[in-house]
Amino acid sequence: MSDPKPSRKDRPPPKRPQDPDGTRRDILDTALREFAMNGLSGARIDEIAARTKSSKRMIYYYFGDKEGLYLEALENAYRTVREGEAKLETEGLPPPEALRRLVEFTFDHHHEHEDFIRMVMIENIHHGQYLERSDVIRGLNVTAIDNIASIYRRGVNSGDFRPGLDPLELHWQVSALCFFNVSNRATFSSIFGRDMGAPNEQAKLRESTVEMVLRFVSR
Repeated sequence: MSDPKPSRKDRPPPKRPQDPDGTRRDILDTALREFAMNGLSGARIDEIAARTKSSKRMIYYYFGDKEGLYLEALENAYRTVREGEAKLETEGLPPPEALRRLVEFTFDHHHEHEDFIRMVMIENIHHGQYLERSDVIRGLNVTAIDNIASIYRRGVNSGDFRPGLDPLELHWQVSALCFFNVSNRATFSSIFGRDMGAPNEQAKLRESTVEMVLRFVSR
C-alpha cells in the first residue's frame, strides 16, 4: 500500500517557475481540455503535467488535488464567458439591439468553446456537486442575470418588450438554444444526415436563434 499523499500545507513548495502566473494559466487551460475530453475520473494529472512541462508536485502545490484542479478549471471556464459578456457594452444600445448582441455573443462563445460545453455536461453528470462548492461561480453568474435583467427592464420601459417575463427563465432559454447547438450537434447531424456544424448551417442557426429570442420578448 502506497504512502498517503501529504497534505498541501505539508508539501514543500516546488521550484518556482520564472512565470508562475503563466504556468498556472497554462495548467488550467490544459486541465480544461483534459477534463472536457475524459471527465473527472478519466483525466490524468500525469498527462496535464507532461503537456504543460510542469510536474505533478507543482500541480498539487497550486491546486491541492485533482478535484481542486477540476473545480478551478470549471471556474475559469465560467469566468471566460462572463468576462466576454462584460465587454459587450450593451448599456448604451437600444434594448432589442442589446439583446441581439448578447444572444449572438452566447451563440458564438459556445460554438468556439466546445470544452466549456463539455465541462458543463460533465458537471451535470455529477449533479452540480462540485459547482455547489464554488462561491466564485455563483458570484460570476449573478452578473449574467443582472445583465439580461437590465436589458429586459429597459425594453419593457421603452415599450419594445412585453412585461411579465422572468429574466432567469429568459437566460435559461438563451442558454438552452446556444448550448444545444454544440452539445447535440454530432448526434443531430448523424440522425438527420445533415451537417449542422457546416458554416452555412451555423450562420442560419445563429440568426434564427436571435430571431426566436427577440420574437419571444417583443410586444
